[in-house]
Amino acid sequence: MIIDIHAHAYPERIAKKVKERMESVSGSRVENVGTPEALVEGMEKNGVNHSVFLPVATNPGQVGKLNAQAIRWMEEYGNRGLVSFAAVHPDTAELKMVMRGIRNSGLRGIKIHPDYQETYFDDIRYLRILDAAAEEGLLVLVHAGMDEVYPDQVHCDVKRILRVLEEVECSHLILAHMGGWQMWTDVKKYICGAPVYMDTAFSLTGTVSVENRGVYGKMLDDHQFTELVRLHGSDRVLFGSDTPWSSQKENLEWIQKCSLNPGEKTQILGENARKLLTLG
Repeated sequence: MIIDIHAHAYPERIAKKVKERMESVSGSRVENVGTPEALVEGMEKNGVNHSVFLPVATNPGQVGKLNAQAIRWMEEYGNRGLVSFAAVHPDTAELKMVMRGIRNSGLRGIKIHPDYQETYFDDIRYLRILDAAAEEGLLVLVHAGMDEVYPDQVHCDVKRILRVLEEVECSHLILAHMGGWQMWTDVKKYICGAPVYMDTAFSLTGTVSVENRGVYGKMLDDHQFTELVRLHGSDRVLFGSDTPWSSQKENLEWIQKCSLNPGEKTQILGENARKLLTLG
């Protein structure tokens, strides 16, 4: 079973505008138009059994609408393998009630993005979100490290992650981008071995082009990736593509060809996520 824990999609009415804006600002090559239909078509083409759709709320007023959309898409595309997470904002009112509603709706977890939400990850509001998610049995996937669209201020760096790990229980936490995009030296030193998960999204293959803003970055090579996986534990690494911002097909092929052994690849490509998501 192959499960992509980190995927995005947008309503058809705005998908083209989102694609154009993101390509213009970041220089990233976008794999497809970014609609849920395009996502599931890509899954079927590439042999991916499930993909997890991750909505992001940039203000608290978006939370209800985004989560209603996530539920609709899960109902419409669930038989084709789409799994939906929910959106939560640091300023979400009645947080515990919202979290309970997310759980009762059948959504499996939440996505938070400290850069887009302009809140540092060790802020008390995120700690409350992590606690509330744990109470409801929800996973939390957080953007970790730099974001190529907003590289000037990092809201979830390794130091802040370590502070969070000291404050709350984080066994349900997934750090995107192998623990911190473009911060993998510190991830290797301080995060590997911690009781958290990491996903591979936008860390192995993709376009990094923010040179006009003074930011340069490279993806992990085979040696770096294999070392991170084995230091952290292959049972705590999850396949993620960040589609449509990085190719699902190329990321899948990259892992299949890398130096990890077959058992490690099986865990990363689907077995770990199957257990986390309690999928058959």
